[in-house]
Amino acid sequence: MGEESAYLAALSSLFGRANFETRRPRTPEAFRLDPIRRLLERLGNPHRRYAVVHIAGTKGKGSTAAMADAILRAAGYRTGLYTSPHLHTLRERIRIHGEMLSRAAVVDLFERLRPMIEADPELTVFDILTAMGFLAFAESRVEIAVVEVGLGGRLDSTNVVSPSVSLITSLSLDHTEILGPTLAHIAFEKAGIMKPGVPAITSPQAEEAMAALRQVAAERGAPLFTLEGWRYGPAIISPTGQWGEIHAPDGASWSVRLPLLGRHQWENAALAVAAMVRLREQGWRIPDEAIREGIQGVQWPGRFEVLCEEPPMVLDGAHNDASAARLAEAIAEVFPGRRWRLVFGVSADKDAAAILSPLRPLTTEVWLTQSRHPRAAAPWRLVGAAEALGLPWRIRGEVARAFEEAVAEGGPVLVTGSLFVVAEAREAWAAWGRMPMPEIDPIPVRVGGR
Repeated sequence: MGEESAYLAALSSLFGRANFETRRPRTPEAFRLDPIRRLLERLGNPHRRYAVVHIAGTKGKGSTAAMADAILRAAGYRTGLYTSPHLHTLRERIRIHGEMLSRAAVVDLFERLRPMIEADPELTVFDILTAMGFLAFAESRVEIAVVEVGLGGRLDSTNVVSPSVSLITSLSLDHTEILGPTLAHIAFEKAGIMKPGVPAITSPQAEEAMAALRQVAAERGAPLFTLEGWRYGPAIISPTGQWGEIHAPDGASWSVRLPLLGRHQWENAALAVAAMVRLREQGWRIPDEAIREGIQGVQWPGRFEVLCEEPPMVLDGAHNDASAARLAEAIAEVFPGRRWRLVFGVSADKDAAAILSPLRPLTTEVWLTQSRHPRAAAPWRLVGAAEALGLPWRIRGEVARAFEEAVAEGGPVLVTGSLFVVAEAREAWAAWGRMPMPEIDPIPVRVGGR
């Protein structure tokens, strides 16, 4: 069997498992840590062979993870990075020192795990992927892994690690059908990654969420730190990046170029730097130059990604009202006074009207579309949201066609609502010769987080 055929066979077998990424359970208790603990035990507990930075949150955890990983690599450490979902290939989720796994490595890992997987029907896709990542990190002798939570935190498959520091990014209402209807419920689930004696750092939160985080930290005996007293933000913003400073309460400061756009990325950057400060206190050698170099070199496609400056073409995976509001603010700041044609699609469990609403003042017309993801909402289900906001709309069932039509109309184009829609727009852009073609999995399935 050739490499591509073997890889396709492994993916097909993997996606045949119980998969909470394509059909959502109704409560967090549907998730259980026992299956992945059993699997990791059979593998010799590879997740205990390296240090871990563990990251939960609603918005920004992927960007924060990417920055933390980039800083640690710049400091000379061999790193692992585990994130979800992916844009184009599942291999993006497991990176070793900046490089995603090869297809051959995925096949090898899966085949070695197959007997254990077949013996335990309770294992989910995310359990298996997490175990594969942890094993790959151990066998590649990484010194420290940056691990992003898939969904929630308390019962997420990644919450078997013993971290050196835990991070919680900005919290907002998302996955409420699973995590609970209020910020307090969501904060409780995210706070589940806190461990006794392990420093936890949180981004600024609404008081309702902050109270829940404080309560769990006190119960767990986890020292909880905030970004209170930190100062951060840009002095210069352009379509190619931001330039600004991060100041710690003790007077330390870093002048950095941040390639990721949007003021909210400074909060993520400050959180990543705060994590480095805590790691320094534990004996890790992370010089200031590594912090500057890591942030400057970070890449995180699909998050306010500018494909073209004129006319502007922007991709962003905003998928709830809070992230859409931040996107709207960033769009208005980076491209002031512009009006946008919007290519828009969401997952079936999202509130399309809530996502569209912050973008309404910037939008002239919306192309309603649907990604290939199994949980994507049909475009006709989005019509009511567009009409309620007074937006002219068109339905185009394929993302590539919607994107092509919007671009052909001329003027600025924004693609948003889902990372899965963003991924297909990137692939279309590449197919038109506008960027290198990304590596794409040979089956039309893009599983999400947990």
